[in-house]
Amino acid sequence: MVMDIRLTRIDDRLIHGQVATVWSKATGIDRILVVSDEVANDELRKFLLKQAAPPGIKSNVVTKRKMVEVYHDHLFDGMKVMLLFASPQDVVEVVKAGVDLKAVNIGGMRFSEGKKMITNFISLDESDVISFRQLEVAGVQLEIRQVPTDRKTDLMQLIKKEKMLQ
Repeated sequence: MVMDIRLTRIDDRLIHGQVATVWSKATGIDRILVVSDEVANDELRKFLLKQAAPPGIKSNVVTKRKMVEVYHDHLFDGMKVMLLFASPQDVVEVVKAGVDLKAVNIGGMRFSEGKKMITNFISLDESDVISFRQLEVAGVQLEIRQVPTDRKTDLMQLIKKEKMLQ
């Protein structure tokens, strides 16, 4: 038995109203793990994210290395968790290190210079596309949904339609 990962989500806002309420209820989790080296080393952001977790749900901010350790630790067997990442590159790192993910939900990836908007809440650059392609090759399903009731959209189909894949 291993950790029961109910949802893996990429959202650069990490824990916010939508994630905290809708997704945690829909997935029946008891813990949110924010996986980010950057946030794990920022005491203020860690504190704010812990405050944003919904009542009754514990939240922790861990480095990618710590995520790989706790994933393989039997203390966490059966724990119902949601993993939150800020970028696809971080997801690729933990998958390569042995964390078995079946699917990744892509929430928000904000626009910045050098990125192309492919939906009104997801903007990607070449590095993001390469990371998503690596996840696809690893057998990870990549779906876009803001909330659980939305229809699933296949991210790779959208990337191909936007001619972002070489």
